[in-house]
Amino acid sequence: MTYSIRKIQPADNLKVKEIIESVMTDFGCVGCGYSIDDPEVAAMSEHYQPPTAAFYVIELNGVILGCGGIAQLKGGQSHIAELRKMYFLPELRKLGVGSALLKLCLKESRSMGYRYIYLETMDNMAAARKLYQRFGFEDLKQPLGDTGHGSCNSWMGMELIT
Repeated sequence: MTYSIRKIQPADNLKVKEIIESVMTDFGCVGCGYSIDDPEVAAMSEHYQPPTAAFYVIELNGVILGCGGIAQLKGGQSHIAELRKMYFLPELRKLGVGSALLKLCLKESRSMGYRYIYLETMDNMAAARKLYQRFGFEDLKQPLGDTGHGSCNSWMGMELIT
């Protein structure tokens, strides 16, 4: 197994959109209030640019099978990053790649000057929640910012210690 993580390129947009739609559909997260409905999904590379954002794809044996990134939390304070659209197709799961991408996103968040990182997920995404908890994310009682993801039922966050 050979995987690589790299920054998204415009040529990756369609595949990333397909991954987001596939994973969200598998977990029953379709429609208004979920990230699958975000307009940016059609052109992710255009919406995740420095100095406040970064988005990555994961290739396994040359095929894009996962993605994820960070950006400033919409409607939040300027020191808060949001972990966004971290989705893996089934064949990429349980290989340790999620940990590698999350480490990279946390490192990038710190380098961009963020002091806190927030994410929204679903209770039924148990493996993802377990990964986030292992890295120090804690459950929050309510959402932060104004992401438009009102259908998400789980919110997590953690301080970014440099």
